[in-house]
Amino acid sequence: MASKRTEAGEMPADIETLTFEQALSELEGIVKALESGQGALEASVAAYQRGAALRAHCERKLAEAEQKVQAIVEGPAGLTLRDVE
Repeated sequence: MASKRTEAGEMPADIETLTFEQALSELEGIVKALESGQGALEASVAAYQRGAALRAHCERKLAEAEQKVQAIVEGPAGLTLRDVE
C-alpha cells in the first residue's frame, strides 16, 4: 500500500483525525485537480502523495466498518453482536 508517511512511518496526524466522509471528499477534490492537469508538477506530486495517504486512510476505515458488520451474527435469539478483535 503506497501512502505518504512521516519519517516515523506513521500517517500524517491531520489525516488520522478525518472521518471516512471527510477523507473521501478531500480525495475526490485531489483527483479532480490532478485530472485537470492545471497544477505545477511539484504541487501535483505533493497532491498525489496526500491522495495516496487519504486512500489508505479510507481503506482502513472501510475495513474497520466491514469487521463491525461481520461481527453481527444471527443466533437463536435473533441478531447479536459478537466481539470484534
